[in-house]
Amino acid sequence: MMTGRLRATSLIDALVLELRAQILDGRIAGGTALTETEIAGQYDVARPTAKAAIERLTGEGLLRRGAHKSARVPVFDAEDIADLYFARTCLERQAMRELAQRQRVPAAALTAQAEIRELAEGEDSSVAAVEPDVHFHQSLVDALESPRLSRAHASIMGEMRLCMAQVQTYKLLRIAEIANEHDAILAAITDGDPERADRELAFHLTRASEQLRTRTG
Repeated sequence: MMTGRLRATSLIDALVLELRAQILDGRIAGGTALTETEIAGQYDVARPTAKAAIERLTGEGLLRRGAHKSARVPVFDAEDIADLYFARTCLERQAMRELAQRQRVPAAALTAQAEIRELAEGEDSSVAAVEPDVHFHQSLVDALESPRLSRAHASIMGEMRLCMAQVQTYKLLRIAEIANEHDAILAAITDGDPERADRELAFHLTRASEQLRTRTG
């Protein structure tokens, strides 16, 4: 684990960003325990700051804490992954149908897609694609302007970030393939075809789920 002083307006925010990055790119491996004392010592911050960062990451699903136990980076088994993708697919499929009916493609989705395309030109697989991928899907759901729907989706995507990072760490999905599948979803929405938008989204998420479950199985 990399260590060092953090420089930012909010030490908690800076610490969360650093720990999140290390969890997502595998520098903090699945199953690793993170304690307040350890984090406080490594980053020269107060224990309450370390505790707040750990709690924030636990809320995002990037750490899990059992009763009276240290927070740990989750190790997803095939059942966990299947359930995460099931919940996400149920929500996003209906969202894509709604967007296609309105023929609404938000600018934020196009921006995220452009970033993914740029990454695809440089390498076949990278955890760098995780955040723009998350932003792509979140912006589509957010475009429906339902705060409750957005909150439900965001709660799922916390754990999904780690699953998606694992997919890229294992080099199971090429970034170009992700971008192509996103383009198919956007085309269906633009054309006002709810059935096709539903089908393209389902294919996109099912393929990722199957790849990761096969790897963990």
